[in-house]
Amino acid sequence: MSTEFPSSWTDPDYVAAVVGVLATGALVFESALTASGPTVDEIIFVILAITLPMTVACEIARRWG
Repeated sequence: MSTEFPSSWTDPDYVAAVVGVLATGALVFESALTASGPTVDEIIFVILAITLPMTVACEIARRWG
């Protein structure tokens, strides 16, 4: 099996990547529904809304895996 793909669904890097993609997709969907441009507060919210779920998911996968 190639080393560039995770060997398990519980691989912490794989889980974090999936959660990051889902969080990004949710934020893109939400931003498509609004018509205003981003402010500094909104940019900080977006960064935190993507990195915090990724970090939590990675830690959970590390402890369960």
